[in-house]
Amino acid sequence: MKVFLVTVLMGFLSLFGGDLHLFNVPNAEGKINASVIEKALESNGFVIAANTEMNVPFTKQFGESAFVAFNLLTAYHKQYSSSLVKSHPDAGIFVPMGFGIYQRNGDKELHISVLTASAMKKIAGFDAPEFALIEKEVLSTLGKALPTAKVTMSETSLPANGTLLSRYVRPSDTATWANDKSEVEMVIEDGLKPAGFVMSNFTDYNFALNEEKTLSPFDFYDTYSICKLKVIYTVAKSRPEAAAFAPCTLMVYKKKDANEIVMGFPAVYNWMSSARVNDPEAKAVLMQAQKDFEEVLKTATE
Repeated sequence: MKVFLVTVLMGFLSLFGGDLHLFNVPNAEGKINASVIEKALESNGFVIAANTEMNVPFTKQFGESAFVAFNLLTAYHKQYSSSLVKSHPDAGIFVPMGFGIYQRNGDKELHISVLTASAMKKIAGFDAPEFALIEKEVLSTLGKALPTAKVTMSETSLPANGTLLSRYVRPSDTATWANDKSEVEMVIEDGLKPAGFVMSNFTDYNFALNEEKTLSPFDFYDTYSICKLKVIYTVAKSRPEAAAFAPCTLMVYKKKDANEIVMGFPAVYNWMSSARVNDPEAKAVLMQAQKDFEEVLKTATE
């Protein structure tokens, strides 16, 4: 009954709310943590890509943390993500998708933020039934794992100041794609570190697709989970719910029937719009990250 009511409530609130589902659960004793969320998702059809604790790197690099808990968990639904990406390749920007898990110092509640189905549609630029199916599984899983949680929606999103999906294309064909793939990977991996980016996870998603009954329609499909510590730390000061966008998922793929390699990621304009990031310092580091990330991908298309 609890799960049913949560699902109905989310459907109603989606007419008026913003782009993020917010779970707020009493946790004064700290018994609920990111591992609880990870195990629940893993037991309900999701594949965990990473569960990264951020307090240690926060404290190490900046000398402090405003949080007793701050985790970036990424996961994808094994069944629905597969059918989604096969029919809409650019949906790979949500393979994996993010779950922000955080609790401020002195706060008696743990918070979880995750994108709504309508937000994923908006960012990707197309509609697909799998978005709602994945959302339903997320809400059901978190509802069962956190029965005492209060579930709300974020405030209505702000107008976006740029394209929500940053997408780049490099020509490639049957004869050259393997070499082109290697060059793209090298450029991306060599370009990220000098700009301060860290790759927290790499997923050879084509390997998973080829394990299914029908072979993958892609020559390759890789996703990189990319984060920049300064961005996450700075934004979290005012809008920790934006952690649902971190790490950023970079998709890199080539369809077997296409003569191009596609690269793309959800732009930082999503953070500023969906999570209502208004703080000047936070906006500045986000825009710098966008510029740096775009430069890496532009180089990869040359």
